[in-house]
Amino acid sequence: MKKILLLLLLPITAAMLNSCSVKLNGASIPDDMKTVNVVFFENNAPLVIPTLSQDFTEALKTRIRNQTRLKIVPGEADGTFEGRITGYDIKPIALQNNNLPTAGGNRITIRVTVKYTSNLNPKQSFEEPFERFKDFTLGSQSVDAVQIQYIRDINLQLTEDIFNRAFAQW
Repeated sequence: MKKILLLLLLPITAAMLNSCSVKLNGASIPDDMKTVNVVFFENNAPLVIPTLSQDFTEALKTRIRNQTRLKIVPGEADGTFEGRITGYDIKPIALQNNNLPTAGGNRITIRVTVKYTSNLNPKQSFEEPFERFKDFTLGSQSVDAVQIQYIRDINLQLTEDIFNRAFAQW
């Protein structure tokens, strides 16, 4: 009896799956949008990390490649991301010892200003600042030892925010 019921439900289930479309990343990219240009993000922050511009620009391209069907092209495109890194800093957020003040916790913050231009639908264009941070403790490590991984983590958060702002119309 179970086999018969399963055989009867199989065509119905298949029809339902064919008629539904699920977007796991929440992106709603217009069908006529085919290309996007990601212009190199210059680092205008007072504290300059030499690889930050390249790392951020590549992280944004990777997010677009991995979550859309869009082709990244130089020059003229259906959409363009451009901007600059406006802030990078590391600050103590908690003191550990009142007699000899040392940082018990630290925070790396990255700020970027992004201009997204949609050549297909100008209403979706925007220019906005985005900021993310990561709190950490050093322990026996130096800032240089942990900084690279924390920058990667923050770039993932920033690119998700930018991607969602441009393509997830919630």
